[in-house]
Amino acid sequence: MSAELVAALDALAKEKNIDEMYLLDQLEQSLAESYQKVLKLKWDARVTIDRGSGDIIVEELVGQGEPDEETGEYEEYIPRVVTPDDVSRIAAQNAKSVIQAIVRDAGRQAIFEEFAERKGELVTGTVLQVTPDFTIIKIRDGVEAELPHFDRKRNSYELNEKPENEHYRHNQRLKSLIIDVRDPSKKDEGGRGETTRPAIVVSRTHPDLIRRLFEIEVPEIYDGVVEIKNVAREAGARSKIAVSSREPNLDPVGACVGPKGSRVRMVVEELRNERVDVIQWDSNPEVFVAKALSPAKVTRVLIDEDTHYATIIVPDDQLSLAIGKEGQNARLAARLTGWHIDIKSASLKTDLPDFVTTLFEEDEKPTTEDGRCEYVNEDGVRCRNHAREGSKFCGVHEKAAQNQPQEASEDA
Repeated sequence: MSAELVAALDALAKEKNIDEMYLLDQLEQSLAESYQKVLKLKWDARVTIDRGSGDIIVEELVGQGEPDEETGEYEEYIPRVVTPDDVSRIAAQNAKSVIQAIVRDAGRQAIFEEFAERKGELVTGTVLQVTPDFTIIKIRDGVEAELPHFDRKRNSYELNEKPENEHYRHNQRLKSLIIDVRDPSKKDEGGRGETTRPAIVVSRTHPDLIRRLFEIEVPEIYDGVVEIKNVAREAGARSKIAVSSREPNLDPVGACVGPKGSRVRMVVEELRNERVDVIQWDSNPEVFVAKALSPAKVTRVLIDEDTHYATIIVPDDQLSLAIGKEGQNARLAARLTGWHIDIKSASLKTDLPDFVTTLFEEDEKPTTEDGRCEYVNEDGVRCRNHAREGSKFCGVHEKAAQNQPQEASEDA
């Protein structure tokens, strides 16, 4: 051991962003245990490394007097120098492994202290390695993160934070959300090999990832003028976000979409073409639920406060659109609004629950702007023909609609 060792430790501490004094203290404690075994000392050993020369002094702490009856400790310990003439190979090898362990643990502790309070933040990194179970992402020099995508059937205690439609390649730039930072002091907790895996765990499926991406692309959200009320997401497929504005004259949806859709397009591209619906939040649950089912056009929303159910009446041709592929649109709308949603077509209004049928008006017609005929027959089915120019009805039903007032007056 010499001054070269101290210089090497100093360089290593700076490279790994570790406090040099902490590194030397830990090395002294570990070497004390090693020398006690190598020299077969009866008493505990103490090792001191000279910070300037790098010389090692090994001392045996010999107890004086009689030990305490309860604790077995001595009141005084006299150090006795037992420094060997040469360092044994076993001690040298042990010192090497100890330094590696200290550097690794100290590095993980420094990362934990830096990122423990940054959960929920968005970070950008570069893909270093892709394995079947997780992807290693380099955030910066000396700091790596893990994006787990374990098979939950084989590893139920692990995480899967990668959308199914995403595949990563080496050196690919990736934005992700910090969801956890492993505490190095809790080595016995967590999944397999967590003490050797990166301390930072990131996600590409978390709903808050969309929040952070919109904060980057939309200045109004970052400044707090526009607020994201809620996010409902099925990662890799589709998401819905509800936004509101603190300024009456500012359109929150327009601010998020941007000129010609430029802002939302950047978010969609980062999410690998995941569809994102931006919906304006409303304090009125009937209005909010109707907007949440966009792009489907809703005829009426009927709310039951007691059961927290919302029954949605839609035209027959809008039923499949309101439900969505495999119920996705309705499922996301329910998550976004917090209401249980039951969608019914206009032709099935006779099958509605009692509280709905008592409120449903027989002569109510859907409000549409799609250019179709607005005639609805007695069964509640809307005509599928296009309306004539300058009229709300097709050629078949226009005359019938014009004769309705006359027939009504004759009946009177």
